Amino acid sequence: MDDNAPAHRGCIIRERLLETGVSQLEWPALSPDLHPIESLRDHLSRCVETHNSVPQNLNDLRAALQKEWDVMPQQTISKLVNSMRRRCQAVIDAQGHMISFRDI
Repeated sequence: MDDNAPAHRGCIIRERLLETGVSQLEWPALSPDLHPIESLRDHLSRCVETHNSVPQNLNDLRAALQKEWDVMPQQTISKLVNSMRRRCQAVIDAQGHMISFRDI
């Protein structure tokens, strides 16, 4: 499955998928992203942005993200997982169009 991004659609990628027998699912561009990790990544990013100092390099960013991950309550992750039924229903109600959903 891919989201039609150019990196997923290059000739070399398509050839390699054909060679290895990997089938692809049709996935419309700009489809709603229901993957819970995307919401979690957004949450971590927003938490890091609240810090007084902006990460200056990859190591600083990694450390800031790890710090936020370590203090994230299990309740936050559970709330996200439990929101999936509502998210799916919202997409169905929107007839497959994008939805605005922030549960965390």
